Amino acid sequence: MCGIAGIVNDISGKSLIPEMLDIMKHRGPDSRGFYKSDMVHLGHCRLSINDLSDRASQPFVSEKYDVVVLVNGEIYNYKELRKPLIEKDYNFKSNSDSEVVLHGYLDCGTGFIEKLNGMFAIAIWDGR
Repeated sequence: MCGIAGIVNDISGKSLIPEMLDIMKHRGPDSRGFYKSDMVHLGHCRLSINDLSDRASQPFVSEKYDVVVLVNGEIYNYKELRKPLIEKDYNFKSNSDSEVVLHGYLDCGTGFIEKLNGMFAIAIWDGR
């Protein structure tokens, strides 16, 4: 499993996200990733499962840099969900099950979550 950490609104001063990820590094020893804006600071520690490449490191961020997705767990049906998103011209940079969540959310909103089959926790920041 991976680890997800986040702070919303009060992100002034010292960042606590790296410290939070240090505490749960046993959950995701393969890599760490961060997203920071004026309103939110998010972090992810990754345990690689489906796509072992660096392209699958999280968080996944939309092309406009305004929607961010972090996933802990595994989406079993991601390949079948990915195909129609590609047909709608969503660009994937990885073969990760987690990236499907970003593009599915951009396409359908939170209703996309009902289509997911797996064991997971998801954090979504929609700055739009």
